Amino acid sequence: MELFHISAECYPVAKVGGLADVVGALPKYQNQLGHHAKVVVPGYDNKFTNENEFDNIHNGKLRLGNFIFNYSVLREKTSKLGFELYLIAIPELFDRPNVYSYDDDTERFTAFQIAFLNWLVETDQHPDLIHCHDHHTGLIPFMVQFCYNYETLNRTPTVLTIHNGQYQGWFGFDKLHYIPDFNRIVTGFLDWGGTINPLAAAIKCAWKVTTVSPSYLDEISNNANGLESLLRYERPKSIGILNGIDTEVWDTNTDPMLETNYSLENFKAGKAANKRFLCEQFNLDPEKPLFTFIGRLVGEKGADLLPEICSVALNYNPKEINILILGSGDPIVENALQSLQQYHSGNYNAYIGYNEKLAHIVYGGADFLLMPSRVEPCGLNQMYALRYGTVPIVRRTGGLKDTVVDIGNGGFGICHDNVSVYDVNHSITRGIDLYNDKTKFDAVRTTAMQIDHSWEKAAAEYISVYQSIKN
Repeated sequence: MELFHISAECYPVAKVGGLADVVGALPKYQNQLGHHAKVVVPGYDNKFTNENEFDNIHNGKLRLGNFIFNYSVLREKTSKLGFELYLIAIPELFDRPNVYSYDDDTERFTAFQIAFLNWLVETDQHPDLIHCHDHHTGLIPFMVQFCYNYETLNRTPTVLTIHNGQYQGWFGFDKLHYIPDFNRIVTGFLDWGGTINPLAAAIKCAWKVTTVSPSYLDEISNNANGLESLLRYERPKSIGILNGIDTEVWDTNTDPMLETNYSLENFKAGKAANKRFLCEQFNLDPEKPLFTFIGRLVGEKGADLLPEICSVALNYNPKEINILILGSGDPIVENALQSLQQYHSGNYNAYIGYNEKLAHIVYGGADFLLMPSRVEPCGLNQMYALRYGTVPIVRRTGGLKDTVVDIGNGGFGICHDNVSVYDVNHSITRGIDLYNDKTKFDAVRTTAMQIDHSWEKAAAEYISVYQSIKN
């Protein structure tokens, strides 16, 4: 099958969160299964775009309401990512470094979707399927089905994957004229709660809807920022498929970002070497257990509780624990985490920002990874941690519930049920006890490193979904 994945993010092209990791891996593994999966993302003015070579394969114009924009389709020359990569360059809208958080994001991503469909029609392409990721591409299932400009594509199956249902791309009906002409009788497909809701439109119009874990599909039927009843209604065409991780990128034997590579056979020495490097860099004690957090400092991740969690843990266990935080997000949380450094020098540190290399070293050197998430549709960090022999400490929600089994049940992680300072610190105490039981700790890490969370199974499941709706 010829497949297009269309997304706002794709690792290593542009990454904000787990969406990028999925779109950067799933197509590669689908190609390994014998299909022809391609990826289309906006042409951001970023490091990847500037350091790689592209062929300009198409130029066109798009109308966005009263505005006309020129666009270009650029194809990466080497297919070195394991799939054909296409960038849609719209200079006035995407000639900027960041993915999101501009005042005109509605215009940017609506134009991106229109340019993509214009390109397909203008070059007479008829892919077997279009796979849309999150609300940034959520208007495509509607436009393919109803917009007059795209009648040649209206029997092309579309699949929507919901990576995070809390963000839906809402905008007002005063911008309805952005969408290419269609019979206004079907305007209801765009509407949810009196606004244009791209995610809701995609749920209604896509041929299949997937979520990034089975448990998340259950959870968003009851908690989806207002879309609960719609998701329950569309449940018959929905399926939860657990994400995988790219085991070629995340391989302790070959990972070029690690200070010291290691395997299952010598993981104790390898992890200890990476831990020593971290402790030297951040003034920590390599003899103590190292607890870490990696990710966005936002409420969904439970990060607003991190300052108090860390303070309680460090005050209660001053001689038994190290904590290292890596992330960015809410400025209030960032400042609170940084302020802890003056009180707990030698036991605590924080790196505010995004650093992919450092994240790999932290996975390689840490003993425990904290994930006190309120919402975690799938979660990839816990899978990276397991593969690198780092024990995840997680709240039972979404994909965390599907992937981490508590050591009390013969598993390889530490789990709790509530997003609270008490629950997380109780789990930290359990982690200290595990760390001090060296035989059990090594056995847990040995088990964790052998768990298979590769993309092969998930890629095959997606192909089965595609085949079930293919014309």
